[in-house]
Amino acid sequence: MISSFKELNLLTQIQEALKELNFINPTPVQALVIPKMIQGIDIVARSQTGTGKTFAFGIPMIQKIDSQTSQIQALVLCPTRELALQVFTEINKLLKFYSEIRTAVIYGGEKYFKQFSALNKKPHIIVATPGRILDLLKQQKIDLSHVKLLVLDEADEMLKMGFQEDVEDILKNIPSERQTALFSATMPDFIKKIAEKYQKNSQTLEISNKNIAVKSIKQFYFIVSDINKNLVLERLLDYQNPDSVIIFANTKKNVDNITDYLQTRNFLVDALHGDLKQNQRQYVLNNFRNKKIKILVATDVAARGLDISDIQMVINYDLSNDYESYVHRIGRTGRAGKSGVSYSFINVRQKMKLKKLEYYLKEKLLLAEIPKIEEIYQQQDQLFRDKVFQLIENYKNNNLSIDMNLMDKLLQKYDQELIIKSLINYISPCRKQYENIIIRNVSNYNNDEFAKTSYNKNNRINSDYFKKYEQNNINMTKLIINIGKNDRVYNPATFLQILYDKFNIYRKNIGYIQHFADKTVFEINNNFVNKLKTKKDIYWENKLIIISDDLGNYSNVNNKYKN
Repeated sequence: MISSFKELNLLTQIQEALKELNFINPTPVQALVIPKMIQGIDIVARSQTGTGKTFAFGIPMIQKIDSQTSQIQALVLCPTRELALQVFTEINKLLKFYSEIRTAVIYGGEKYFKQFSALNKKPHIIVATPGRILDLLKQQKIDLSHVKLLVLDEADEMLKMGFQEDVEDILKNIPSERQTALFSATMPDFIKKIAEKYQKNSQTLEISNKNIAVKSIKQFYFIVSDINKNLVLERLLDYQNPDSVIIFANTKKNVDNITDYLQTRNFLVDALHGDLKQNQRQYVLNNFRNKKIKILVATDVAARGLDISDIQMVINYDLSNDYESYVHRIGRTGRAGKSGVSYSFINVRQKMKLKKLEYYLKEKLLLAEIPKIEEIYQQQDQLFRDKVFQLIENYKNNNLSIDMNLMDKLLQKYDQELIIKSLINYISPCRKQYENIIIRNVSNYNNDEFAKTSYNKNNRINSDYFKKYEQNNINMTKLIINIGKNDRVYNPATFLQILYDKFNIYRKNIGYIQHFADKTVFEINNNFVNKLKTKKDIYWENKLIIISDDLGNYSNVNNKYKN
């Protein structure tokens, strides 16, 4: 197995690209795959996302392209549009110094004329999803008769998603004398059958994914009943306060339920699952990458192929159905030499499943204690103190300008201690109210009985929830604003971002939020009511924002638009 890219007789253009990317030594999957593919051998490589597999097939692919011809010579099939775009981007990084080779990305949900335009440029390499390629073949808009290298990326997910028939139809249009490479995070029997049917004397390359994934990740689990999961999740997020976290659930229904709950509790969160259209999916992912939302709730299929760096935490709200998927999930944190952390929610009936998972990993998961309300408050107080100290240090070191006239007037009228106390009270976060979680002793997994909370069996909030929440928030005022779902304000994450962008109001000062078609009702800290109501001529997408505390007279917040 090679230990350096210098051991390979790579094209100068590829060497220059690797040098600029500061890639000297190949990852384990690259060290195994590249020499085999350069030799023209069919392979089945078992490797997860984040191990460098795109370069593993991208380097030998570019090495084999004849740039003097104008035919499509390589095809990469991906299960999702997101993965196709990422593979396309990575391959183009390798082609920075090799402009003679042209590439195109083809996927569903995009207008045909754009992709016809890309095909008219005579690409040598196509990265695509199966459905759109099949459509183009039926329309006779694409010619695959000169393809000499086929890659099926995330082959297990592609076949799970029902693309097997599409893939087989595509293969009928590709010469049988080709090289075929399958990449898969898991290796179920149907992948082996596909390899036997469509490959010639293929070699299976096993990369030790689980060791790569878990060595830099601290793995914890909570013993928690299904009915308490949302409560534990909320406390965990508030206590840890991660900047980026992916929460995995096994069903789209659970993804939506988790997202709905967290949004009502004012977390910056959105959902990712198969029902989203491409523009909605891209909108969510861009917000996550740009830190406009901190939490992404997803199914395994929807998260396949995501290549987002700096994921601090992974939470398995539902334990995955197989051990390899668990490794694939938690492997999204702790990358590039950084440490990561994962938490799994396990009920007492899953005792044996946990034991088998630990046996598979050859590593014990650590039992975590559910954060107590007092501990969360202490943690939040410490974070607040740290921010105040940082502000003071920034002012001291950077000599920032302030309104000296205001400061003089304050000092003339009040003593320093009173001024400081007033300002701290003004900027300090409001105390959040939490439901009590009553759990019997589960240290020995002997009891399946957990106390019930105010949540029903579908993890939906009962109707009394907001009433109790309103009673607890005595320092909050309820307001109404004339933007709602019709204005593309679909969820609290978007609404909170508007309050921050337009009014410089932070989420910590907002209580519950309820969206309607043409309005949104929300609670806000009493200290900020006048700031919202008195600010004039603020627009959202050409619509004048109007805010009122008169909930019974909605005509006060009618629609007004810029001309």
